[in-house]
Amino acid sequence: MTRRNTPERPQRLQRSELAVPATSERFFLKAAASEVDAVFIDLEDAVADARKNEARGQAIRAINEVDWRGKTVSVRVNGLDTPWALRDIVEVATHCPRLDLILLPKADSAFDVQFVAQLLDLIEREYRREKRTGIEVLIETSQGVANVEQIAASSGRLEAMIFGVGDYTVDLRTFDIKFGTASPNYAVLTGPDGDGHRHRHWNDQWHFALARIANACRANGLRAIDGPYADFGDMAGYRASAVRSTALGYEGKWAIHPTQVLAANEVFSPAPEQLAWADNVLQGLRQAAEKGNGAFAEKGVLIDLAHAKLARSILERAALIGRQASPALQNGIPKAAT
Repeated sequence: MTRRNTPERPQRLQRSELAVPATSERFFLKAAASEVDAVFIDLEDAVADARKNEARGQAIRAINEVDWRGKTVSVRVNGLDTPWALRDIVEVATHCPRLDLILLPKADSAFDVQFVAQLLDLIEREYRREKRTGIEVLIETSQGVANVEQIAASSGRLEAMIFGVGDYTVDLRTFDIKFGTASPNYAVLTGPDGDGHRHRHWNDQWHFALARIANACRANGLRAIDGPYADFGDMAGYRASAVRSTALGYEGKWAIHPTQVLAANEVFSPAPEQLAWADNVLQGLRQAAEKGNGAFAEKGVLIDLAHAKLARSILERAALIGRQASPALQNGIPKAAT
């Protein structure tokens, strides 16, 4: 749903976004053949300093030569405070008309996004490009979280904001080793129970940043994407992390390993019971309207026009998956909705 006074942006399916190091060419074809919705080729954290220039050339060749099918393809460039950022942005955007998005790490201010947007404006003007390259940003510093509302409103090119929990952990100095997982330190003791025992009550230490990013995204018509879960051997933990994000309004999550892709696709797709509920709500409201009513009761719950908006949103999400995902990519979406 696009908010009033926000620019129209491309609709992209981003339930899962797979990280592919630019120096690991053998993974390009695997990523292209996988069931992931989006891929980002990484020039930043996954590439040693001595190989930055080499990696940039490999990324350009991969974008131009690999058949990515209908996937969204982006490149994570190096941060604007590095000596590689300018060439990353200019060369990739210049030589890759297939490119969908520039992924900007460590976005700390609205100016960071506006600078990249201006570079893209100049490149597209010079090369008379009809296709417009979008921007997605990583919010992964305390300054980025503090400025997230201004960043979200910074440019019509901006499409998505991603919570970069790894660098955010480092910036906050919480000393968590497994990025994205819950911390046993973020807990309190309950009062004594009937037997006098007290229990540890765990909390989610990432809730503040996640909720603030999600709200800024929805206020400005952006996609909110959750970031990495480093312990890729813990599928139950990854799934729980993704489900938590859906409750806050996120519509996708990073996959740092191919084994995480299917779980993300499933979690961020409407469940069969949600689709059935949406159909029943719209049918029930149509029948109520025929009787001159704007609402009806179902199992003791009042269903009104607000529920109709929710139902349409669920069905629109299913329709987007049906349109943009190939048959191989539609994991997690019931057949009835495609």
